[in-house]
Amino acid sequence: MKNFTDKVAAITGAGSGIGRHLALNLAKAGCHLAISDVNETGLAETVKMLEEYPVKVTSQKLDVADREAMYAWADKVVADHGRVNLIFNNAGVALGSSIEGMAYEDLEWIMGINFSGVVYGTKAFLPHLKSSGEGHIINTSSVFGLAGIPSQSAYNATKFAVRGFTESLRMELDLTGSCVSASCVHPGGIKTNIAQSARFSDNMKDLIGQDEVTAKAQFEEMFITSADRAARVILKGVRCNKRRILIGPDARLLDWTVRLMPSFYQRIVVLGTRLQMR
Repeated sequence: MKNFTDKVAAITGAGSGIGRHLALNLAKAGCHLAISDVNETGLAETVKMLEEYPVKVTSQKLDVADREAMYAWADKVVADHGRVNLIFNNAGVALGSSIEGMAYEDLEWIMGINFSGVVYGTKAFLPHLKSSGEGHIINTSSVFGLAGIPSQSAYNATKFAVRGFTESLRMELDLTGSCVSASCVHPGGIKTNIAQSARFSDNMKDLIGQDEVTAKAQFEEMFITSADRAARVILKGVRCNKRRILIGPDARLLDWTVRLMPSFYQRIVVLGTRLQMR
């Protein structure tokens, strides 16, 4: 897909952050939009920001962890727009907790949104993308889909799962000569509200020496790339049909670190965490 003019893109998590800026950049390129988010206020703000562009925009409150709702939305997008060419499975949440102290309810919550939401979005939209004659699936993983991090086991699990799922999907599409392609996105620290909306367990203090307020603040200190920059990198990656899209110097550094030291990097992380706790 070399350009987005007169295409139709569906985006989850479009009420803020990367999802919102994907919508804005696609609208600038002349792409029609079907956007969704569980946060109706943020979604309405994005719709308002899109009014200046001469493209068709539809919006839907959506819980991506609800399989029936996802399938219904995919059908509605095609009914409203006539077709769909791109699905950005972008919605995501975060959870900070030790494995030992993690509540199963929190694990199921994050798996439902971060992984099941991607699976549902992919499977619900894939037949429609094929029918359009030209399609692309863009699934958001993370740098935490490249390396494990203490206190982030659940988030790691979802993002590693998205990575494996999407890489397998891309190979299957290649093998069948499909008109649809797929890319896996690995953002580094992006300036969004994911930290403030994350769930943090009290056991974080015992594990890494930080309470919720401190952990969220330090997490946000690592946010070095703007959401607009991230969106532009993603769209460039789609135009180039990249299999893996790394966003930010931190993502590229971690990728190379894990490639060079696939096991030893864990010692480095443990050492750094211990030094930070002093």
